[in-house]
Amino acid sequence: MARDYMLKYRGFPGRLPGSDFQFTVRRANPKGVTPLKALERYKDRKHVDRRADNAFMESLWIYFGEEPFERGNLDAGRLSWLFGREVIPADPDNFDPASYEAMLMINTKIARVTFADVMELEGGQGPDGFKEDEIWDT
Repeated sequence: MARDYMLKYRGFPGRLPGSDFQFTVRRANPKGVTPLKALERYKDRKHVDRRADNAFMESLWIYFGEEPFERGNLDAGRLSWLFGREVIPADPDNFDPASYEAMLMINTKIARVTFADVMELEGGQGPDGFKEDEIWDT
């Protein structure tokens, strides 16, 4: 049975500092849940786009580590840049890409190759793993 609210991750960074790249949404989309879909990352993407991917992956890793997590208020657009590769359904047989309750997990095998620097950090620290004044240097 679907809940009538969206899980919000307290302490998870809302956006890439100094940019308009959002990592979380404030409220559920009144027009319906934006489905997750794998977006192709081309080699000629802008540096700031790659920086946003790196910072978001770092945030996911610090907050969740290897544990499955609910999509909740994580931004669908930002997740879609990693979806199908570094972020995968925790239970592919029961996965709904258009649900805020969808369970996801980090595919550590692929993430360790694509985001090697990030994956060296200690994962699964939860919201206390973030510092108030932390700015990513990626």
